[in-house]
Amino acid sequence: MTEIDYGLNDIIEMKKEHPCHLSKQWKIIRMGADIRIKCLGCGTSVLMPRQKFEKKLKKVVEKATTE
Repeated sequence: MTEIDYGLNDIIEMKKEHPCHLSKQWKIIRMGADIRIKCLGCGTSVLMPRQKFEKKLKKVVEKATTE
């Protein structure tokens, strides 16, 4: 199984769409043992354990720029 490289402020896509149906994309806003992601459609944030997040992650859409 391939490990997906993700980081803080990356835009990602999950396997399932958020119930708001406004956007399929999420932004990672907190990383640690738990990961908080924010829906780019309605602005709702969801906190989940890292293991659950990695299972539901589909792909990284856009990497955050590091300056």
